[in-house]
Amino acid sequence: MTSIEVSEKTEDSGPGGYAAARLLLLQGKERPGPPRRAALARLTDDWLAGLFAAAAPPRGTALVAVGGYGRAELSPRSDLDLVLLHDGTADKAAVAALADRIWYPVWDLGLALDHSVRTPAEARSTAAEDLKAHLGLLDARTLAGDAGLVAALRTTVLADWRNQAPKRLPELDALCRERAERVGELQYLLEPDLKEARGGLRDAQVLRAVAASWVADAPREGLDTARRRLLDARDALHLATGRATDRLALQEQDAVAAELGLLDADTLLREVYEAARTISYATDVTWREVNRVLKARSARPARLRTLLSRNGGTKPPVERTPLAEGVVEMDGEVVLARSARPERDPALPLRAAAAAAQSALPISLHAVRRLAAAAKPLPVPWPAEAREELVTLLGAGEATVPVWEALEAEGLITQLLPDWERVRCRPQRNPVHTWTVDRHLVETAVRASSLTRRVGRPDLLLVAALLHDIGKGWPGDHSVAGETIARDLAARIGFDRTDTAVIATVVRHHLLLVETATRRDLDDPATVKAVATAVGTLGTLELLHALTEADALATGPAAWSSWRASLVADLVKRVAGVLAGAPLPDPEAAAPSAEQERLAIEALRTGEPVLSLRTEPVVAEPEEPEPVGVELLIALPDRPGVLPAAAGVLALHRLTVRAADLRAVELPSGLGSGSVLVLDWRVAAEYGSLPEAARLRADLVRALDGSLDIPARLAEREAAYPRRRGLTAPPPRVTVAAADSRLATVIEVRAQDAPGLLHRIGRALEGAAVRVRSAHVSTLGANAVDTLYVTRPDGSLLPDEEAIDLARALEEALR
Repeated sequence: MTSIEVSEKTEDSGPGGYAAARLLLLQGKERPGPPRRAALARLTDDWLAGLFAAAAPPRGTALVAVGGYGRAELSPRSDLDLVLLHDGTADKAAVAALADRIWYPVWDLGLALDHSVRTPAEARSTAAEDLKAHLGLLDARTLAGDAGLVAALRTTVLADWRNQAPKRLPELDALCRERAERVGELQYLLEPDLKEARGGLRDAQVLRAVAASWVADAPREGLDTARRRLLDARDALHLATGRATDRLALQEQDAVAAELGLLDADTLLREVYEAARTISYATDVTWREVNRVLKARSARPARLRTLLSRNGGTKPPVERTPLAEGVVEMDGEVVLARSARPERDPALPLRAAAAAAQSALPISLHAVRRLAAAAKPLPVPWPAEAREELVTLLGAGEATVPVWEALEAEGLITQLLPDWERVRCRPQRNPVHTWTVDRHLVETAVRASSLTRRVGRPDLLLVAALLHDIGKGWPGDHSVAGETIARDLAARIGFDRTDTAVIATVVRHHLLLVETATRRDLDDPATVKAVATAVGTLGTLELLHALTEADALATGPAAWSSWRASLVADLVKRVAGVLAGAPLPDPEAAAPSAEQERLAIEALRTGEPVLSLRTEPVVAEPEEPEPVGVELLIALPDRPGVLPAAAGVLALHRLTVRAADLRAVELPSGLGSGSVLVLDWRVAAEYGSLPEAARLRADLVRALDGSLDIPARLAEREAAYPRRRGLTAPPPRVTVAAADSRLATVIEVRAQDAPGLLHRIGRALEGAAVRVRSAHVSTLGANAVDTLYVTRPDGSLLPDEEAIDLARALEEALR
């Protein structure tokens, strides 16, 4: 006998019997699903009905379940939403006593209870004032008592809902929009709220309410399945956490996936995202129809009288404005023309989508479904018209997104681009990313559409933007896998061999510019030469530059800044020079700047550190100059321990290091004798204003003479501000990078970003007796990638074995 069968045969209506049966049901082998929710609801119904009967209720009373409980959708930790309904004839004290006989046993079991005691008139009045209460009453269900009283209330509340629809539905729409703005979209959140986020259970409930108004109905295909998936996930979440929570936190996802019998947390998120996408699309279509119907109703009487008078009493035809061959606008939507023949016109889906996006209009649900059902597959390779319509669709900017989502909801995107299935609804666990992989690709194309004037081949830019992460659905390096897929898709779309090769190259190297600019020494000729070799032509470089910006902007606010833009632009300028045949300057021959020389002379004269802080605004956009950091110059007589001391002082003053260059300056004769170390840093304040140079200098002097214990001070701060509880960070990884540099050995450190990380790295390198030539810091979210150019004390490169040993020692020191 299953646990569900056992629970249904429970005869003891007391709290103990109900609690035991409930526990048996929830701890059974059955996975979360409709049968278990229904069984839990029936079990709870029987218990509450028993409490009601045992309290000898007066005539004209009833116990009513509303909201989710009214729909018999009880999750393990759901609230019990109850109304004690009475007709007003019973003694108030008797009704109050009846309520106590029901509420207190519920509380005694620790169950969450949302309760009220009302007459039908009071319930109706509350519904008129409280939209959420009105929605809950639409699902009212009799548990015990006077069923006729409840039926009459349901009839009245439903009639009110339909009669007040022109007023209540816009209120409900505004409420949903505000909630979506506040909570976010479920289909893109790494830790989504299964109920309140857009596309969640709350929106599924709203769609039921809209349908009950008789104003519009949601597209039903897949909606029940999507809703069931989210309910199953919430059930599993309640069981995994033991709490009444709707937020699918990262640390709970593996347990929830196991509870549902899914492979892993990524599979769970993908199922949740797919369900949310179905509900979100149905929500968009439904509210569009609601607004259209309500607008038509409000304008109909006067407009109809005018039109009838003009047409001799005959109702005029609906206006249909041509947009493209076989595509027209009607009533604010893009629909197919009467003459359209999807079964004979394989380019029609893309033509209709491009026309809708260019006109910034939604494409009608009926049109998309007709195209999905009847459209003839495109030949491979695509004809030129289809390719051009795809480029037009991608180049429409923000208007591309809703049109693309409409096509994807009906399976048209995977018909056109079969490899899209691998990235559809695929989560990205890096918190820097705002979107799932597929939506990120579309967003990148949207961003790229504003950069098309910067490149000679806008079509290649837009298609490369759409495909640049297409390899994330495959194992291994997504850029390598993506190159092969992009080559196949570009040929499928109809590009010739030359253009296909360019798209494949851009996809393969779409991270090259930003990673090189932020993690490599741009003064090293090997850095610029390697990029030039990979890129090959100025045209490809131009496309990569635009895609780099579009990709970063579509990733999230942490992925792009004026500082990154300036580094990438500097790299592009140097690479363009090499591709144009210009010689690379020799960094060893570069003389110190006048400011560096001045500080070096002063440091040699005083024998102490000398500092200079200079803010240099860099223009990211012509209209918006933005400071991207401060140049901090430090000059002091060459001595051990400079790097960890300087990095530690900067960390104590909450300065983020973005780049660091260290060089020994030999002063010309007549200016003094001796070697001076000059550190050229680019720093930014974590928050607040920059510290004074005098304070930095004083602390640096103390750090160098040992009177300032930097590790102890950093440890005190760490203890005073403990990190939030969350996932354990992966261990650091240190590798020797294959940079082909003739100037230094390149060591790459990947670790959790934390105050003082560069200080700890510097201490470890000092202990290994190596000299740091330059350091380049790149941070994305909680992850830091620090690249260090190191040499032996005499300036020579480290032998391979010695470099590997250094990497291992540094990794161990950072653990």
